[in-house]
Order: sequence, then structure tokens, then C-alpha cells
Amino acid sequence: MSEPADRVAALEAYHREEVAGCIRCALSRTRTQVVVGSGRLDADVMFVGEAPGYHEDVQGMPFVGQSGKLLTRLIEGIGLRREDVFIANVLKCRPPGNRDPQPAEISACEPHLFRQVALVRPRVVCTLGNFATKLLSGRPDGISRVHGHELPIEIGGQPVLLYPLFHPAAALYTRAMLTTLEADFARIPELVARAAPSSAPAPPAPPPAVPAREPDPAAQPVHAGAGVPASASAEQLGLF
Repeated sequence: MSEPADRVAALEAYHREEVAGCIRCALSRTRTQVVVGSGRLDADVMFVGEAPGYHEDVQGMPFVGQSGKLLTRLIEGIGLRREDVFIANVLKCRPPGNRDPQPAEISACEPHLFRQVALVRPRVVCTLGNFATKLLSGRPDGISRVHGHELPIEIGGQPVLLYPLFHPAAALYTRAMLTTLEADFARIPELVARAAPSSAPAPPAPPPAVPAREPDPAAQPVHAGAGVPASASAEQLGLF
């Protein structure tokens, strides 16, 4: 698949054919519409939240409520625009009453997210809150412990730098939390630059291998187990 037009076309087709009408879990019966994601389809930075809320379910766009307004402000604070990044959620449909995602819902929806990462190929994936962080890191550590600490991982066969952040909702009414979130966001440009493909020249080709020496015709073959004491260790036999 060529870069990047074919990936963009493939992601658009996947969204249209596999995600927009998804019925993999019971949320398909209570949602207003699927909230697939938005933004640049070949972005260097991808944000992953928990699930759509009321406003997202109505408008079909992720992060359009108060949390979304703060997220936009934080993105602009590091010299980017919403259009420059890709924004998605672990779940593509709103849980009733904005309750927490259930394990069966996460399991049903995670292939959509992994496919999005594989096709967008972001350099940095910023997880917003506990659910996204635990799912994509594969670790049980909570966001209070791991926020602001990057982790090189692989998602959907794609190497990325995972960067856990507090969910913007946590900072809406707490100044101290907002200060922490702003400080963590400030590192994103540095992480993107660090995760960029290296422009260094390729290392020189290794020297040609030395041809194996012709075997001595007079040498007698040694068969496994022949003439070896039963007490000989693996180390003595040269196995490692």
C-alpha cells in the first residue's frame, strides 16, 4: 500500500463499510449514530478517549462538548489545530447514561480502533484517561501513575509512542489538574520529533561472509550420542 493516499482511501472505506453500521454489541440498539472519529487521516498525532457522550452521539463527532472544547484549546496551545490530528474513542457508540464502557463492549469495538491506528500510522498516540490507556498499553496501571510518561509499543502491527494523558473532563473544574494537563501536552511536539523516522544514512553493508572451509575427507563423522558420556552436560557438548 503506497503512502499516504492509499491508506487514507482504505481508512475512509473501512469507516464507511465496517464502522458506520456496526452492530457488534448491544450499544448499536441505543445509540443515535456511530461516532467514528475525526481529523487528519494520516496524522502524526492521534488522541484516543473513552466513549462518545450525549453531544457526540447527537452530532456524530468526538469531543464536541465541554471536554472537547478544552481538548481543542490544549491542542492549539502546542501549535496544532484539530484538523492536524486524528481524534477517536475506544467505543464508537455512546453507553446509555454515559456509564463506563463494559468489557464486552470494549472487546467488540477494539478491532475498529486498532485498524484506525494501523491505517493512520500516527507517530504518537495520546490516550485520554484510564480506559484508553489500559486498553492500548495492555497494562493495569492507572492514569494517575503513568500520565506524562511515554511508552514505545506496537498497535495493530504499527510501532508508536504511547503517551498517556488525563482526560480533559478531569481538568474542567480543577485548576491543579489543568496545570498538569498543560504541562503534559507541552511535551507532545518533542515526542513527535523523537518518533520521526531517522534521516541518518543507512549503515554500510556488512563485509561478505567468509566461505566455509571444505571438510576434511579424513575426518570421521560424529553422530549424536556416539561416544558421549551419559553424564556430559549441555554446556560441555557446546549446545549453548
